[in-house]
Amino acid sequence: MSYDVIIVGGGPAGLSAALALGRARKRVLLCDAGPRRNAAAVHIHNFVTRDGTPPDEFRAVGREQLVAYPKVEVRDAPVGGLTGSSGAFQVAVGEEIVEARRVLLCTGMIDELPAIDGLRELWGHAVFQCPYCHGWEVQDRPWGYLARAADLAHLVPFAILLRAWTRDVVAFTGGAFEVPEDSLERLRAAGVRIETAPLARLVADGQQLQAVELTDGARVPCEALFAHPPQRQVGLVRALGVGLDDDGFVRVDPMTRETSVAGIYASGDLTTRMQGAIFAAAAGVQAAAAINGALTMELASSGAL
Repeated sequence: MSYDVIIVGGGPAGLSAALALGRARKRVLLCDAGPRRNAAAVHIHNFVTRDGTPPDEFRAVGREQLVAYPKVEVRDAPVGGLTGSSGAFQVAVGEEIVEARRVLLCTGMIDELPAIDGLRELWGHAVFQCPYCHGWEVQDRPWGYLARAADLAHLVPFAILLRAWTRDVVAFTGGAFEVPEDSLERLRAAGVRIETAPLARLVADGQQLQAVELTDGARVPCEALFAHPPQRQVGLVRALGVGLDDDGFVRVDPMTRETSVAGIYASGDLTTRMQGAIFAAAAGVQAAAAINGALTMELASSGAL
């Protein structure tokens, strides 16, 4: 079987790209398998006309809308490997090898959650990454920010940003690193408290966070905890050898979304720290337009149009 484009990943980026390419009359295979990165999330927010939509519903509607385009095929199958070059890729989809002229990666990222008792169970329910996505629902409650040494440069601006939603913000360093005095002064001036003691566990009632318990037994009231855990690429992306930036995100051309490997494009969370459904969807359409343009030019040059 031969396709114009194979899209790996069926989240907002992949669905949007498939829609745009289907409307451009390209033959597309959308492969969607494996756990969703936002599987724990209850709703999608800041997506105009879709605000508050459950992620599963968002995906179901996206797939339903693809049915109208006969050249778009969706498979719940993993992509196990990829060989060849631009214009002639061989892609392992499930137990089958298919051909594709272009490949678009929309695989998202893997979050490596910190080993704090209770955190994994609360991820997506009371432990979040983005206040724009989740802040409204928990506004004016006690919040915390679980800071990492690797994010020291972002500690002050992000902790102060949280004050837009609540007056009660505590930044937890866990005793893992020292915060410069000038940063401490800026945080104090903004009304952000600092807690340097190591964390023992998160205290919760079901999926409702109540407090952060420190190793000395003290409990800091906290109903929403924000964290930016380390992320890594999925195995397929690492195996392809596409160029990564210093933070581990896939480097892409800002206009075409093409990676360092000719004919392989990438969109969505795997390319940027600015992660969110609407950003991913927009990047998917951008990549689709670039891919469609390149393929159409090739067909025109060969006289196949």
